[in-house]
Amino acid sequence: MSGDTDSSPYEERLSRLRRAVAATELSGVAVVPGPNSVYLSGLRFHLSERPIVVFVPVEGTPVLVVPALERTKAESAPFETQLFVYDDVGGPAAAFRRALDQLEAAGRGWGVEGRRIRFLELDLMARTGGGPRVFDAGEVFASLRMRKDASELDAMRQAVAVAESAFRATLPFVAAGRTEREVAAELVMQLLRAGSDPTLPFSPIVASGPNGANPHAFPTERRLQPGDVVTIDWGASCGGYFSDITRNVVVAGADADSALLGAHDVVRAANEAGRRAVRPGACGHDVDRAARRAIADAGLGAFFPHRTGHGLGLEGHEAPDMKEGARMPLARGMTFTVEPGVYLPGVGGVRIEDDVSVTESGGETLTTLPRALISAG
Repeated sequence: MSGDTDSSPYEERLSRLRRAVAATELSGVAVVPGPNSVYLSGLRFHLSERPIVVFVPVEGTPVLVVPALERTKAESAPFETQLFVYDDVGGPAAAFRRALDQLEAAGRGWGVEGRRIRFLELDLMARTGGGPRVFDAGEVFASLRMRKDASELDAMRQAVAVAESAFRATLPFVAAGRTEREVAAELVMQLLRAGSDPTLPFSPIVASGPNGANPHAFPTERRLQPGDVVTIDWGASCGGYFSDITRNVVVAGADADSALLGAHDVVRAANEAGRRAVRPGACGHDVDRAARRAIADAGLGAFFPHRTGHGLGLEGHEAPDMKEGARMPLARGMTFTVEPGVYLPGVGGVRIEDDVSVTESGGETLTTLPRALISAG
């Protein structure tokens, strides 16, 4: 069965997946709801107590095992499929058994999403005639999704534009007396108003004063104070594709800590150096070293504890990484963050994060917000 969706990008992605899987000598891959299933089919399912698996054999028709309440959605798949449907009374075991018998999968090697598939799905697969042997196919999916096509990049540019619009609308709310949680809530509301998909890439980080020394701080009830440096890390989602941006705001009414002001200048230079290092043929190792060198040369290397960046797309963190030892050559369409930071325990922190895509001759910075310290309140 096939739906009305424009099948061309999905048929092409399905073909690429099959070629990649064939090279591994696996019989196929089993995909659960999430970014890979969206990438392959455009269909969005919830990962819930009702298991859903798309089995894609190297040859033959893909097979979907779905609960009855998802039948209509599954029937709109943009390529030919076989459906095996179960209900809440009978449960999924028989549908999985019939599907795997159809695929003649027992005893063969199948690729699974090692970081996403659950015991629930693996157990249902294992009950079938001894079950197929499973192997982590995460690298296969990563290789397919790293290089964004024009439509994917357009969605990411839109996600950047929405995120930046929401940030500008939130800035007047960043003032002494507001709590971090209040600012984060305002930012979420502005993201939705600006046009973000309801499912955000992550909950915004709003970290003020000494809380900024924690790179992945959660917003608290701490009230912003005059002179605080506030690190705000947020993103939007458009068509399922994400943006991820970080900027730093100083709360008006007092001077910011001189150590943080100096750190901000250093991080800004590191961000620029990292983005300048992006080009085809370079690697994540090069981008990381360029940014890290600027911070180390300023004597702050010990206060930069994380990689310079991570891949971005249908997931907030995906391949490729910008880190020491990442030696895969960058290629046109790869899209990732460049986000050096400095975190001073007991004082605060700063991070400047941009979204960058590799072009034919260098790198395109998708984000446009100023990188200077922003005054608000």
